[in-house]
Amino acid sequence: MAGTKINAEREHRIEMEVVVDAYNEEERAMGWYCYLEENLAFPFEGRIRKAMASSPLRPGQTVAVTGLAHADLCRVGIFVWVTSNQRDLVAPLAQIAPLNADEATQEAIADWHYWHDQGYAF
Repeated sequence: MAGTKINAEREHRIEMEVVVDAYNEEERAMGWYCYLEENLAFPFEGRIRKAMASSPLRPGQTVAVTGLAHADLCRVGIFVWVTSNQRDLVAPLAQIAPLNADEATQEAIADWHYWHDQGYAF
């Protein structure tokens, strides 16, 4: 999905709140992790929005999102703990659309989806 329409407001928020003063991959990864840690309220219900090779979850499936994965794992992408079919597993946040999350959670996830879908990398 790289190359989706540029959202100037979202780009500005990401530049000023998430990756501000981040000069390398590790700093950008930690910026995202801290931003999401501060803005996501767990648990919330989510729906799988797309298939991803790194996940067994399928589009349309509903999961309970219970927390951020450990910061070390999130150095390569943002991952969250989910419960699906009575199993706990780690899934890419880029794969999950929130269903019943608060406004701050929805906006933070939309920011991550935007970043990810634009093809940006840490």
